[in-house]
Amino acid sequence: QVRLVESGGGLVQPGGSLRLACVASGFTFSSYAMSWYRQAPGKERALVAAITSAGGSTNYADSVKGRFTISRDNAKNTVYLQMNSLKPDDTAVYYCNVWWRGWAYWGQGTQVTVSS
Repeated sequence: QVRLVESGGGLVQPGGSLRLACVASGFTFSSYAMSWYRQAPGKERALVAAITSAGGSTNYADSVKGRFTISRDNAKNTVYLQMNSLKPDDTAVYYCNVWWRGWAYWGQGTQVTVSS
């Protein structure tokens, strides 16, 4: 079955960096677009970044443009989210996502906390 496992979250000071990773299994990873979402306390889950199956095209939420970079390694079935210049407003649980055969699949999430 489809499985997504995120890692790389943690506590970081404002202005710091983190790199999230999501390892996928159960489907042909290289054939599917992948996305990162986040959900802050009391807020709805929102799209952060997305990347096409071959990695040739990406898009970002306005709030993270210029600071976050999504990438993928199809040989490793892994999608990454490099987060730089982190702000307290980036504090959230970050989820990996894939739409496979009409269904949305999510990982368990990884907590990112930006605080001094």
